[in-house]
Amino acid sequence: MRYLTDRKRAVGKGASGSGTEHFWWMTMSSVALAFLVPVFVFVFGSAIGGTQAEVIAHFSRPFPAILTGLVTLVGMRHFAKGAQVMLEDYTAGTVRKALVITVYSLSYLVTAMVLYALGKMVFMSTAAQMLNQ
Repeated sequence: MRYLTDRKRAVGKGASGSGTEHFWWMTMSSVALAFLVPVFVFVFGSAIGGTQAEVIAHFSRPFPAILTGLVTLVGMRHFAKGAQVMLEDYTAGTVRKALVITVYSLSYLVTAMVLYALGKMVFMSTAAQMLNQ
């Protein structure tokens, strides 16, 4: 026979069953974005106005590439989870499910496109350096 107290039965159960985990994820990603985005603005801003070759060379370096990838990954996950909360508050039924799936799909699509573009820039820069040698 198991004796569970009321507290033991309630541990880990929020309104949705994962409210605390969601709150901590949103808090931590907000703090991470608060540090990453200003640095990203300066890194991205320094590439504006350059030729295509200069921009490719700029984002082929490790720091701008890693920073751009981190901002994209953390930002899109933060966007998806925040939009999910908003949609859960203001929609219901099948429309809610469809909109949440759409938001998550959009965030994964944007993340994949940015990471693909970064990978292609790194590959193009590496290939151009190999051809020049």
